[in-house]
Amino acid sequence: MDRYAVIGHPVAHSKSPLIHQAFARATGQHMSYELLPAPLDGFLATAQRFAAEGGRGLNVTVPFKLEAYAMAKERSARAEEAQACNTLAWRDDHWYGDNTDGVGLMRDLTHNLHETLAGRDVLVLGAGGAARGILGPLLAKMPRSVVLVNRTEPRAAELAASFAEHGPVAAMSSAQLNGRRFHVVINATSIGINGDVPENLWPEHPFAVGGLAYDLVYADVPTPFLRWASQRSAERTADGLGMLIEQAAESFVLWRGVRPETSPVFAMLRPQA
Repeated sequence: MDRYAVIGHPVAHSKSPLIHQAFARATGQHMSYELLPAPLDGFLATAQRFAAEGGRGLNVTVPFKLEAYAMAKERSARAEEAQACNTLAWRDDHWYGDNTDGVGLMRDLTHNLHETLAGRDVLVLGAGGAARGILGPLLAKMPRSVVLVNRTEPRAAELAASFAEHGPVAAMSSAQLNGRRFHVVINATSIGINGDVPENLWPEHPFAVGGLAYDLVYADVPTPFLRWASQRSAERTADGLGMLIEQAAESFVLWRGVRPETSPVFAMLRPQA
């Protein structure tokens, strides 16, 4: 039986085994999927041991996406663009690295949430690895503008400059956002995961009429960012569970050559939605 796993630190909370086991049942694939915890200083050794024991593929979560990129001997164009890998596939004698985060988010936004991105204004909060992973696929949807805001402004400016050739992306300070409104606001930071949100962290009124607030973090209750957005005229909110499922489907295609249906898995994990 082909073995797959999600590797991270920590990893016990991950829903990836439930997702991929459901995909395997639905598509008739003979495979296993497990949790693969790795110590902070032991990603490479853990991944290589998994391959030596017959492992065929890995999903990579925090904090190892940059190490996965460095380890991969062969990479997809979208992994090169993001400079990070969240998916690894064993090929003969080496790891092939891919990044399915951005395409997973775009599919959740456009297919599941029926959001139009072409000609729209998008605000991305954060300029770290999560933001880098989604910018290329986001700009490919031809929005009118993408604005990056980060607590460390030079980091946002650097990220915007690195993607400038792909579309209309710019970095701004929170003060520069006064009076601007956005159709989609994406939280690409980890702020709020533990409920601790600094005061005045996010712009006061960023949402255009009909605006969508999207948090890359997923949780069984509304995240602090989504609660904040609901209090500031966001008409729709969504967390990152759909992105998680859709990026997992992209990984599954890479590994097994078949695309699973995602809606039954979303219904399984969030039946009240």
